Amino acid sequence: MICPDVSTHIVFDELETAPRTVELSEGDAARLRASKLLLVARAWGGGWTICPTGMVGAVQMGGLLIEVLPKARVGLNRLMFMLGYAADPGFREEDTDAVEEPDFFAAIAHSFARQCEKALKRGPLFSYLTVDESLRVLRGRIRVGDQLSRHVGLPVPLEVTYDEFTMDIAENRILRTAIRLLLALPDLSPEVSARLSHLDRKLDGVEVLRRGAAWPDWRESKANAHYIPALRLAAQIRAGLSVEAGIGRGRMSSFAVDMAKVFEDFVAAALRESMLSFPGTVHSQFEAHLDEPKPGGKPRTSMYVDAVYCETGVPRIVFDAKYKASYFGSYSNADEYQMLAYCTALAVPRAWLLYAGSGKARLVKVRNTRKEIVHFPLDLSLSPELLLERVQNVANLAHARVCSA
Repeated sequence: MICPDVSTHIVFDELETAPRTVELSEGDAARLRASKLLLVARAWGGGWTICPTGMVGAVQMGGLLIEVLPKARVGLNRLMFMLGYAADPGFREEDTDAVEEPDFFAAIAHSFARQCEKALKRGPLFSYLTVDESLRVLRGRIRVGDQLSRHVGLPVPLEVTYDEFTMDIAENRILRTAIRLLLALPDLSPEVSARLSHLDRKLDGVEVLRRGAAWPDWRESKANAHYIPALRLAAQIRAGLSVEAGIGRGRMSSFAVDMAKVFEDFVAAALRESMLSFPGTVHSQFEAHLDEPKPGGKPRTSMYVDAVYCETGVPRIVFDAKYKASYFGSYSNADEYQMLAYCTALAVPRAWLLYAGSGKARLVKVRNTRKEIVHFPLDLSLSPELLLERVQNVANLAHARVCSA
């Protein structure tokens, strides 16, 4: 049994199913369970058993650090690249640190520090912000309705609206909030802590969003184009990272992501970029229906395809991303049934089943039909450049098949 009263580091592979036993209080067990990273249950003979839920990430509570790592050879920096690229296809390998980080928290902090440094290299963004305020002097224009309803007959204060040129805008609030989240992580290296603190000082005067507050809206523009990778990575960090205040064992930090979702989002984004030169468009989570509706009715069996390439609105190529196979060649019959359903419902002759793994592509011809399913591996241990080339190869092959049909 592992006792976390001293510094303890437990590492799981995401595919691991054998539980480990640790000593925990009821409160600690509940906090670990809330991280969504671990299944936590009482063990026979005392203690608690923990094992992965299927997500990857890390949770630290006092001296106890538990990591669930992506399956073999998918390093943490590769995970950060995939997260970043799925959010912004302009994200590249150099946007993460070249050296593989020792743990999830270090990888997240280094990646975001680098993106934020690039965003703020020319200084923080400033923009005009409309402000409603009560003042004793006139500034801007008076809000007559508010003035009459709140201060009838009084000369001051004045209910005014004015435009202020400020850096306390949505983009900077998002960056500073993500910086503060990362600075709250335990055991940050002095180097990355100093980098994040320097970035925080650059945004001095910008509001830090309260925990649970709505993420402010922002729109892409030429003015904030250099901010976009950092903003999208900040959103990924906010979605996956949780830092709970407390003292000693009461303090917990966790980061959890669904690798299947990360892989699907990465594949869809990479395919969309790879097929920009073709006349059609790629649609993510394309809605299709398996059944013919009854007269006057609606279809009842909906399907959502990871990526569909369409020309003039007509589906031409079906792609589906599957992360779950532990090695290439380990397929589920259900995946092929699913691809056949997609092909049939969308009247497409060939589906491309993209698996996370290594090996050679394999073609399956479905008996008594003209439907084909291509099993195509994407080796996540490849460098980002080679991985994107592999996706481009899939796109080229799939489109060439359409052109020759």
